[in-house]
Amino acid sequence: MRLVLFFVFFILNCNVFAQSIQTKVDTVKVHSPRTATLLSTFIPGAGQIYNHIAMPKRRKKAFWKVPLIYAGLGITTYYFIQNQTLQNDLKTEYYNRKNGGTLDAQWAQYDDYSIILLQDQYAGRRDLSILGIGLVYALQIVDANIEASFVNFDISKDLSMHIEPTYFGSNAYGLKFNFKIR
Repeated sequence: MRLVLFFVFFILNCNVFAQSIQTKVDTVKVHSPRTATLLSTFIPGAGQIYNHIAMPKRRKKAFWKVPLIYAGLGITTYYFIQNQTLQNDLKTEYYNRKNGGTLDAQWAQYDDYSIILLQDQYAGRRDLSILGIGLVYALQIVDANIEASFVNFDISKDLSMHIEPTYFGSNAYGLKFNFKIR
């Protein structure tokens, strides 16, 4: 029992440091996730640029997302326009067939039932394109908010841990771990 007490109180009572303690305190600029979110809401990609400007020099990596955001919005908008145009063309073709109007040679190989099926197919694709536009838009807003929350997150290597024995009473012993993250 004495050996256990000796081990707990004298051997484990030590300080462990991953780095030496810095005496210089960095000045932290206030960076608002709300501002980044609002900027991205009104102008897609503006929150990412705002985050890039506010980041310290060693972590500036937010600007590369802006071309991806506009590419995602552009591609989904392109597919929306294409599917909407084809869906409208098929709807016009079906009405022209029923009302005796001029027929388009592009759809001559299809019967009426096939025209209806194609029109439904392109309407479904159009709806998925709208969903894609909304997802890209929402993801860039969420990304700007999350990244703004981590702009002032400390990733320094100055981490320290202090281990000391603790007595809880009625013959209960334990260890206390104190972590200092600067």
